[in-house]
Amino acid sequence: MKFTKPTYFSLITLLLLCILNTNAQSKKQQELEERRQEILKEINQYNQLISSNKKKEKSIVTVVEDLNYKVKVRQNLIKVTNDQANLLSREINTNQKEISHLRDQLKDLKEDYAAMVVKSYKSKSEQSRVMFLLSSENFKQAYKRLQYIRQYTKYQEQQGEEIKNKTQKLQELNTSLLQQKKDKDRLIQENRLAKAKLEEDMKEHQALVASIKKDLSKYTSQIKTKQQEVDKIDREIERLIREAIAEANRKALAEANKNGNTNTKETKASSSGFALTPEAKILAANFESNKGKFSWPVEKGIVKTRFGTQPSPIDPSLTIKSNGVRIATEEGSKVRVVFEGTVSAVIAIKNSNPAVLIEHGNYFTVYKNLSKVYVKKGDKVSTKQVIGEVFTSSNGETILSFSIYKVDSKNSEYQDPSGWIYKM
Repeated sequence: MKFTKPTYFSLITLLLLCILNTNAQSKKQQELEERRQEILKEINQYNQLISSNKKKEKSIVTVVEDLNYKVKVRQNLIKVTNDQANLLSREINTNQKEISHLRDQLKDLKEDYAAMVVKSYKSKSEQSRVMFLLSSENFKQAYKRLQYIRQYTKYQEQQGEEIKNKTQKLQELNTSLLQQKKDKDRLIQENRLAKAKLEEDMKEHQALVASIKKDLSKYTSQIKTKQQEVDKIDREIERLIREAIAEANRKALAEANKNGNTNTKETKASSSGFALTPEAKILAANFESNKGKFSWPVEKGIVKTRFGTQPSPIDPSLTIKSNGVRIATEEGSKVRVVFEGTVSAVIAIKNSNPAVLIEHGNYFTVYKNLSKVYVKKGDKVSTKQVIGEVFTSSNGETILSFSIYKVDSKNSEYQDPSGWIYKM
């Protein structure tokens, strides 16, 4: 089978595109599998937390939150598994096309090879080859004929090797195809189970919401009260941050006056700006450069409430503002610093559990709802250092509220921790 140059280059281009596409699909499949395993791990952690608190009576709000969480996580799992199955379908189709293409190539190669074998058999005797050489008109022609014989023999060997390689590749693709089909069947089965569990959760959720409607005003009032308490703590934290800024600015101004440098922007004290020392600037830069790499503030946990404004799980007409994340963890869990810094304040508000505010240059991290605190204001803390223990409520909930706050001359605000903490 002969190929013209344009056809040859077209085939090479097509082959390269197939390889690139296969690699991209494999990478995507790996990413999806990693995400699926993360979700399964999250579900497992959640089940462990639920199991450890089975004997403790939970509030209606907590039960609804738990069900909401279960529904969302299972929906994510189903979506990721569907994406995996769809991607596998595309990979299977690609492999089937490749197998069909290889079979056609193999058929042509075998036909060509068979024709060569027959031709070679008819003129295989040494005498025929010798006569072919001796019948040359001159030495140059004899040399060319000898080269032809050698090239023809080499070509036969190459064709045989190519048939062997194509056959092996075909076998590998067939094996891969069978495995992909098994993987797809497994994913489909897992999705069926996940959907069945999701339906159970949805029914339970609907029944619970229906029962809540009878006393909706009561639960709405509880949610509003809880939000007011959260807002009160956040206001106190923001006040303490402003104090820390003012104190840092005073120190910077005093240092500048001492050195005879009073006109720089960096030393100008203001409530909106933050005059950082050289060390604090380095710390802030390091904090920022590690965005997305921080360890979790607890060793094990799941995010029950994410950052931002969101509808209440009890009454969707109500909105809940979350300046951080609420992480459910095990009873007795230790609280760890996500990055080195200095304890700016240990906050104790009436009717609320203690919180710790840690300064990292112009960034602050906040750890709320602690039962024990192991540090005091001014302490230097290192990454992953234990600073306290998470409070466990009477209904068995162990929730750490965690926030990140950035001070900026233009726009000081809370940050979404999921963008800073690794795989949150």
